[in-house]
Amino acid sequence: MNQLLEKGHEVKAFARNITKFSTEIITHKKFDVIGTSVLDMSEEELENHTKGCDAIVSTLGHNLSFKGMFGNPRQLVTDSIKKLCKVSENTKNKPVKIILMNTVGCKNEDLKEKVSFFENCVFFLLRYLIPPHSDNENAANYLRTLIGQNHSNIEWVAVRPDSLINEEEISPYTTHSSPIHTLFKPGKTSRINVAHFISELISNEKIWIEWKGKMPVIYNKED
Repeated sequence: MNQLLEKGHEVKAFARNITKFSTEIITHKKFDVIGTSVLDMSEEELENHTKGCDAIVSTLGHNLSFKGMFGNPRQLVTDSIKKLCKVSENTKNKPVKIILMNTVGCKNEDLKEKVSFFENCVFFLLRYLIPPHSDNENAANYLRTLIGQNHSNIEWVAVRPDSLINEEEISPYTTHSSPIHTLFKPGKTSRINVAHFISELISNEKIWIEWKGKMPVIYNKED
């Protein structure tokens, strides 16, 4: 958020809890917050809010509580990305950039990414026992298969960080077409580096062209 505002972008956020934003952001002249979620508003309202937007970023995730993991909406991320794509399909400007923050635990089937037998077993259990994992997979697969590579009004990128950590400052990081770490020996990705990469996707057309229609994996650079 800060990085987009610092680059001069106008930013509009959907958030039930606006207290998560600092006073500096809330009072920024180029920032606007809508105090509700994408799923809680009509398509007409959502279309009015997103009209004219060059890029839409989804960083939704399930709360790490029993209700958040197993309660409704179980397909929070997927249903939200479907709705955002639907209201973007009739844009009259250049294609809208849709950026989904996903997870390295979701394979890019376009690349036939291979994992070990034991990793497959773990992902199978996660897929059927932990709803948020299947939700992330379904959201990415919706973009990959239903929106695809040749949509006239929508372009997309699904960003896949590994184990998320908090850091105060942007640090060197690397991006890859597929994971270079395994489930049992994961890499690390700071949230601020994910935010920086997303802001670069929005602002830097060269980087967007490199990754559009793909699912880049991002890691903090190892020493």
